Amino acid sequence: MAETRRERDAAGRPKNARPRDELGRPLPRGASNAMPEEPPAATPEEALERGIEHFNAGRFFQAHEAWEEGWHPAPEPERDFWQGLTQVAVGLTHRLRGNAHGSATLLSRGALKLRKYGDVHMGVPAARIAAFAEEAADRVERDGVEAPLEIPTIERENA
Repeated sequence: MAETRRERDAAGRPKNARPRDELGRPLPRGASNAMPEEPPAATPEEALERGIEHFNAGRFFQAHEAWEEGWHPAPEPERDFWQGLTQVAVGLTHRLRGNAHGSATLLSRGALKLRKYGDVHMGVPAARIAAFAEEAADRVERDGVEAPLEIPTIERENA
């Protein structure tokens, strides 16, 4: 079977990507895209801020997309920080999609990665987000995706 290569933009995103619903699930081609495309972040700082804005608005799939822009090019000491944020956002996305196992797994993985960065990293309260993700993973695992969670807002601090 011949491999089909997709044309990609400068950020590596497929140009012919299918439209998505508000939780990031692919829709049939030709459907209205419920998730507006954003231009790639110009800097890691912009990716971080954009992700925080989406996260605080409850748009966890979009937060993960923004933070992935910082994660993939990040140097090794920073990669786990970006990946941890991304995994927390994806864990919350899976919860909204009704996938308790995926949610708990990704929230736990994200917490483990963020714990490496102390209380505050790049102005982000890493320890507080990690503690939330650990508690949320336990609650979702125990009580399912309908378990109430108090999702924190992310406010940057002075490092």
